[in-house]
Amino acid sequence: MSDGAMPEIDLPAIEAARERIRATYLLPDTERPASTARGLHHFAIVARDVEETVNFYQGLLGFPLTDIFENRDYPGSNHFFFDIGNGNLIAFFDFPGLDVGPYAEVLGGLHHVAISVEPAQWLVLRDRLEAAGVEYQSESGSSIYFRDPNGARLELISDPLGEMYGTRVL
Repeated sequence: MSDGAMPEIDLPAIEAARERIRATYLLPDTERPASTARGLHHFAIVARDVEETVNFYQGLLGFPLTDIFENRDYPGSNHFFFDIGNGNLIAFFDFPGLDVGPYAEVLGGLHHVAISVEPAQWLVLRDRLEAAGVEYQSESGSSIYFRDPNGARLELISDPLGEMYGTRVL
């Protein structure tokens, strides 16, 4: 809806479906099998400008650039990576000469990337965002939501890995 109003939705039906899915698929911790995955190798996002993205992620957020090389799928394109801790990476591609348009949230697309930081670092990063004039929204005393220079929504969350707002999610 273009006027910003929420569409009418059947909240009781949505809650009933959530409960049905939970009852059908969510196993207790003691019965849940181990994942077949080792972890997140990297998450890739399209960047409009390599240097701007490096300055934001490494310069402002403190996520070190770990490598940059030509994207094998598109000559002249860069594939570059940042260390977000715990052996995880966030990566970017640029596509020079290709008009990819502005960032858009679409079905199957990125909503946000939540990155865990220590509580003291969360405060430092919040202050850096503010000093840099980056608009952000603070939620629940442990989450900050904001957009990177490419339009992607990020969340810095100070809850421990595997927890969200006091609830164990892992």
